Amino acid sequence: MSAATPEPQFFEAPQHLKDWMQAGCKPVEAWRIGTEHEKFGFHADTLQPLEYEGENGIRAMLEGLMGFGWQGKYEGDNLIALHRPMADGGGSVTLEPGGQLELSGAPLATIHETCAEVRGHLKEVQAVAEKLGQSYMGVGYAPVWGLADAPQMPKGRYLLMNQYMPKRGNRGLEMMYLSATVQVNLDFATEQDMVEKLQIALALQPVATALFANSPFKNSQPTGHVSERSLVWLDTDPDRTGMLPAAFEPGFGFEQYVDYALDVPMYFVMRDGHFVDALGMSFRDFMQGKLPALPGESPSAQDWEDHLTTLFPEARVKRFIEMRGADSGPWDSLCALPALWVGLLYDAVTQAKAHDLIADWSAEERNTLRHQAPISGLATPFRGGTLLDVARQVVDLAEQGLRARGRLVDGRDETRFLGYLQEIVADGRSPAARLLDKYHGDWGGDITPIFKETAF
Repeated sequence: MSAATPEPQFFEAPQHLKDWMQAGCKPVEAWRIGTEHEKFGFHADTLQPLEYEGENGIRAMLEGLMGFGWQGKYEGDNLIALHRPMADGGGSVTLEPGGQLELSGAPLATIHETCAEVRGHLKEVQAVAEKLGQSYMGVGYAPVWGLADAPQMPKGRYLLMNQYMPKRGNRGLEMMYLSATVQVNLDFATEQDMVEKLQIALALQPVATALFANSPFKNSQPTGHVSERSLVWLDTDPDRTGMLPAAFEPGFGFEQYVDYALDVPMYFVMRDGHFVDALGMSFRDFMQGKLPALPGESPSAQDWEDHLTTLFPEARVKRFIEMRGADSGPWDSLCALPALWVGLLYDAVTQAKAHDLIADWSAEERNTLRHQAPISGLATPFRGGTLLDVARQVVDLAEQGLRARGRLVDGRDETRFLGYLQEIVADGRSPAARLLDKYHGDWGGDITPIFKETAF
């Protein structure tokens, strides 16, 4: 969509949706990095999850953070999120269904900046948490609590999802209440650049899953898997999850992604600050004014953007691409994830090498990796070797890409943030493997030390 073409007030044809997505194309100099991460809060004395209300609950954390310049966002009387104007640093703090506290970072130019943002956010959280007797842990799946223990945040979107998730898969509620992730959002220059980046992101997402695997426990016991968070997604609403095989077909582009998104059933529509139940309804009908929940109305750009946030493939396209395959982890990992993907995708030469690496992988191989990486991680067999062999190539490529970018602070480039991953590929042990070693060793089979071990 050109700058001279105004965005329509209502979207009444698929072309409007395609144009909206294509408007996300940016020149290289305008590319930014957006990092998001979730963490579990708990009471430091009882090790129990944080309820929403109460003088030491999640709401109290949000109110405490407002002392650092964050502004509140409310649903009715409930404080459910924070935001900060770009002039003051930007970004937002939101709540996931089970109270997982999420930083959605501002779009920043370098990993130096995004890592400083993460560090600043964690310092703010720590300052408030100390006063409230709270602590926060970086793991991919709640290691002790079950669904019966998880608090529920008072957000209308989640109330609707509670109804729908059990109808489409067996583990959707676990995804909502017991999992935590870190992701990075990256830009693209053209439609073809979007396609190439999306193909790399989808194919290599199991590599990220294995590298960042950090959830080997459930109900206080080892599961035999390295990423319980990723396994949960294998049994969550198949209509909106998976590896997007269409992305690898000839001719794929914005139009085909729109077709995919239109076929994913809706969750809700926002009107006047309230969530209108649209569970299972069709966005195609919505564009024709035939949505039963809102007869005669056509969707706006915000309705389309809201719908895109309810799609959960391993990599997701809006006006940027979201990488969604990693467990939450220690603060070094929160800087390493954007370092990995920026290194692979923000230097043209390195991106071409990454695309060459995955170009001949079959759909069956990609799908097998997705299913096996959460179980066996870096030890997953692949083409006569293991996923560790691929991970070493991928981390090496990311280093090349970051070095080529040449973004220096105090004489150091962004490759410094790959140290976390370089250590993992050097000895072949993921964060999950290290937690398991401690559980079977120093912890003596007691899960309790994980709260201190993984706390920020």
